[in-house]
Parts: sequence; C-alpha cells; structure tokens
Amino acid sequence: MKDYDKYDVIEDYICYTIICCYNLMYLQEEFMYKNYIFDLYGTLIDINTNEWNVNLWKKMQEFYAFHGAVYKTADLKREYFRICEEEEKKMSDKYDYPEIKVENVFMKLFQNKGIDIDMNTCIVAGQFFRIISTKYIRLYDGVVEMLELLKKNNKKIYLLSNAQQIISEYEMKYLDIYKYFDGIVFSSDEECRKPSKTFYNIVLNRYNLKKEESVMIGNDWISDIEGAKKAGLDSVYLHTNISPRETIIENVQAKYIIKDGNIESIRKIIA
Repeated sequence: MKDYDKYDVIEDYICYTIICCYNLMYLQEEFMYKNYIFDLYGTLIDINTNEWNVNLWKKMQEFYAFHGAVYKTADLKREYFRICEEEEKKMSDKYDYPEIKVENVFMKLFQNKGIDIDMNTCIVAGQFFRIISTKYIRLYDGVVEMLELLKKNNKKIYLLSNAQQIISEYEMKYLDIYKYFDGIVFSSDEECRKPSKTFYNIVLNRYNLKKEESVMIGNDWISDIEGAKKAGLDSVYLHTNISPRETIIENVQAKYIIKDGNIESIRKIIA
C-alpha cells in the first residue's frame, strides 16, 4: 500500500507538471504579439493642458500682434475655435472622424487680418500655443523600461495617435521616446482619427502588419478599444488619470484590462 501511494503521488506530480508546462506554453503563445500599437496621451504620456486659460489667450494675442495681426484677446479665442469647427465640418463628408491640421488654423488667423505669413511661423504659433497651454507633461512611470523590453524581445513598436504632428513629434523627442518607434501615424497627417476604421487601416497597411500579430494599447475605451475591435485587432485597455470620466470599466470590451493604470502590469502581459 505504501509503494502504491508513493508511485501514485509521483504520477500525480508528473501530470501536474505537464499541465503547468502546457498552460505556460499556451500563455506564451497567447501573448506573443509581434507588433505593439500604442496610443500616446494617457497611455505613454501624462499631460495636463488648458486651452481656455486666460493667460494663454493673452500671450497668443501678443504673438499675433507682434506679427501685425491685431486682435482683442476674446476675439482671437472665439475666432480660433470657430475656424477649428469650420475646418472640421469641411472634411465631414470625406471621413467619419475627420482631423484638421492646426497650423492651417493659425494661418487663417493671420490671413483674416490681411497678413501674408509663411507656414513656419504658423507652426511656431501652434507650438507656442501648446507650450503656454500645458501645465505639465511627463512620461508615466515604467514607460521607458517597457519600450526597451519590447525592443530587447525584437518586437515592433508603432504609434497611432489622435494628435497634431507639429506638436506631438516634438513632445516625443523632448521626452526621448521618439527613437523607440518603428512607425508613427498622427491623425493630423491623415485627415482622420480614431476610432475610424480608416485610420487603423492606415497603420496596418502602411507597415504591412498582420492583424493576428498585432495589439492596440490605449486608455480610451472608444478611440482605442472600440476602434481596435472594428479594425479586427486585439486590445489592452489601460485605465489612467486621462481616461474618459464616463468610462465603465466593466463594459470595456478589451482582451486585457489594466484597471489601476500600472504600466508594470502591461509589461507582464506583453513580455
């Protein structure tokens, strides 16, 4: 009886070990994506901006006045938002989720005052606008380590962001993460934005990415998660301080959900 018990325990242990190894192999296969498509703000970058700040519009009024375009502060602010809305409406027939180029808005603000200005000055105006409106900008803890881990494991890293190229590219370089990306797609360059399936298809087609080998990682349940689902992509939802307030986490239809916004948890999933 004792010999039977001993061998029985050994047999159970061997079976248990085989099952554990099988499960580990399954999990490794499950998480072995080749392409990681990231959102930017609220996912990698923590940022706080205020485009309604009184000081912002005072400084912008001064900037335009320096170049001969004289506005009252309130008029400049009102005209800026009016032109943004007007430009977006012009594109609504072409895209379900249109995106404008903000430098064109700053150009029209000069033109409305009869000022002939070069595009470089309008780009600087947009960057100046962003700097003054930003309270803080920083990486979330663990972002660099995560990106380096992906590179170490020979993964491809892409960015799909609802963002203005003249601003976000410089912010990525300022925060020293631009160098990690194998491909970057900004909505302002494509005239459309997430959650449009068209926008997702741009990154997939441009870089020849297979959907089954790719995963979208973002903090917005509509733009990042619903958009990825419509495009046929798996997704990781990261709930952060910038995630939409109305988000009901239990209703988010992502394959993986990180409720605490801890980037370390993402590393465990994607490593």
